[in-house]
Amino acid sequence: MIANFEEKMSYPDFWDDNERAQGIIAELNAVKSVVEQYSRLSNDQEELETLLELAQEEEDESLEAELAEGVKALLDKVADFELQLLLNQPYDRLNAILELHPGAGGTESQDWGLMLYRMYTRWAEKKGFKVELLDYQDGDEAGIKSVAMLIKGYNAYGYLKAEKGVHRLVRISPFDSAGRRHTSFASCDVMPEIDDTIEIEIRSEDLKVDTYRASGAGGQHVNKTESAIRITHIPTGIIVACQQERSQIANRDRAMKMLKSKLYERKIEEQMKQLAEIRGVQSDIAWGSQIRSYVFHPYSMVKDHRTSVETGNVGAVMDGDLDMFIDGYLRSQIKQAEE
Repeated sequence: MIANFEEKMSYPDFWDDNERAQGIIAELNAVKSVVEQYSRLSNDQEELETLLELAQEEEDESLEAELAEGVKALLDKVADFELQLLLNQPYDRLNAILELHPGAGGTESQDWGLMLYRMYTRWAEKKGFKVELLDYQDGDEAGIKSVAMLIKGYNAYGYLKAEKGVHRLVRISPFDSAGRRHTSFASCDVMPEIDDTIEIEIRSEDLKVDTYRASGAGGQHVNKTESAIRITHIPTGIIVACQQERSQIANRDRAMKMLKSKLYERKIEEQMKQLAEIRGVQSDIAWGSQIRSYVFHPYSMVKDHRTSVETGNVGAVMDGDLDMFIDGYLRSQIKQAEE
């Protein structure tokens, strides 16, 4: 596989399409990273085997403690490596477009949407992914009305597809003067940012295009002209918006990519439904399916309802520690496919 990428890079016209070239280079680096990780895991295993022989010969308790610590570290690395190998669908490697929409509940739900936005931003940063804000609509008093962001990195969609669905918060609301407990909901929609290898046909007569004045996070104006774009796909009712770029043309191009991604995601979901019917598996992949609860009061717990993975460390989760839930979801999908 590495040889195939390197062959493509040797073509005289390789840099004629800079975006495509950068994508190929990113894929090559990702494949090389997998090979290098496997090599490091093999070396770590050999070192532990040597340490085991030494500990058995000398009966040294300090070596045994070092060995136990090394084995634990190796198992953690192997688990992370296995997670990467689970991302084998053709669209898993793509960047991800993630949208957050608070549910009913006013300021409390809008604040919950902002908390999720921070959570996913921190998760992406820990993964070394780049985050680009596409659209940001401030809440009425606090929080957000909606957010769309592009998370760029190899396998970004593969990881984040596990987060698609409704996220539920239970806490004492800081916006309630009576200090009552509130339940809030926010939806997370995730789709792959499709590249030139995937074709989606969109007819111009099926589109309704609106322009509006762009404003950034916190309410500051990004542009005094109506450069922001909102596109409605009339046959499906899908709506996309972009205000990140400084020109209307650039925002329209970005919004069209978002629309293509949403239409492609819909196509993927239809295929999944058909496969579920063939297998006889009852699986809900609807946009509104509740997937996870975050309880701040009367106790601390985050629980994924699809896999039963849970933790009491709510603070760590809100700081971006999501891998346990993503790992659990991906492994559960593999088991379903095998059944």
